[in-house]
Amino acid sequence: MHVGTATIFQNPAKSASDYRVYREELRLADLAEPLGFQSIWGVEHHFTDYTMCPDVLQFLTYMAGRTTYMKLGSMVCVLPWHDPMRVAEQVSMLDNLSDGRFILGVGRGLAKVEYDGFRVDMNESRTRFIESAECLLAGLESGFCEFDGEYIKQPRREIRPNPFRTFRDRTYAAAISPESSRIMAQLGVGMLVIPQKPWDEVERDLANYRTAWDESHQGTDNDSAPPAPVVACWTFCHEDADYARDMARRYIGGYWHTVMDHYQFKADHHKDIRGYEYYGKVAEKMIDYGDDEVVDFFVDLQVWGTPEQCYDKILQIRERTGHDTYVGAFSYAAMPYDMAESSMRLFAAEVMPELKALLPAVA
Repeated sequence: MHVGTATIFQNPAKSASDYRVYREELRLADLAEPLGFQSIWGVEHHFTDYTMCPDVLQFLTYMAGRTTYMKLGSMVCVLPWHDPMRVAEQVSMLDNLSDGRFILGVGRGLAKVEYDGFRVDMNESRTRFIESAECLLAGLESGFCEFDGEYIKQPRREIRPNPFRTFRDRTYAAAISPESSRIMAQLGVGMLVIPQKPWDEVERDLANYRTAWDESHQGTDNDSAPPAPVVACWTFCHEDADYARDMARRYIGGYWHTVMDHYQFKADHHKDIRGYEYYGKVAEKMIDYGDDEVVDFFVDLQVWGTPEQCYDKILQIRERTGHDTYVGAFSYAAMPYDMAESSMRLFAAEVMPELKALLPAVA
């Protein structure tokens, strides 16, 4: 199994200066390659303290220059907020700079505060995402972007520097709703799973995704099995099981509260936005269940405990998803940085070697 780590730059309630958060998060990021992690991932978010990484490709370019072999993953670049021609240039430039180490992750975005900030109508997001993804992905294979859609009007232009190898085996997309998983299959991209809903629902989505993949690509030059999913979890590792449980409830639970704030789930506006009806139903369930039950549910989905418990939990997730890449986020929700570093080091020393020794999963 491939094992990576994610850097998310959270600063809830301005617990420190943004500058200090960057210094500490980059310090932890610099530990990733020496500790043996095989990739580092960043996320794109804007305008709030939820994740202060407005340009994930810029962060990964910085890390490309500070590392030798680690792969560099976007988790994700939100396409409706960008010109796909510009993204194609940035992606190809990063891949050339890093000697082909980039893993492309794309997504549609969910936060109203971000859509409003970029003056993009959320009702247009699904069509904008599909058009942008088609333009971008085709461009990375052909070396030029050209598209005539409802929103994307791109005259033919060459991508320079030219992409020098295919992205078909290293492109993933985050998809939460069942409809999105089928779209990702039709686009020919892998699935990025960030646990947020019951595992039996995730299993059904992945089954539908694989069916849609077969239907969409049979007889094409992409007629092969889809790539194994990438799974990314909020992770806490400690020798003491009781302490690990308490810290997971405090900090992974604290992270969930930042999710609720950033995405404004309690405002219950998603049900009225085209393409986000699924999230409206999810928000209604959250309100019905109550904060404590929802927090406990989210915490239980993630990976925490002793090294043995963390390893066992990742194996359980693998049985459901068939993933061959695990990405752990170790610093979040204003967790003290010495605690995050200790968790990261223990996971690297005792869990990661066992994960790396696993043979590829069989879908």
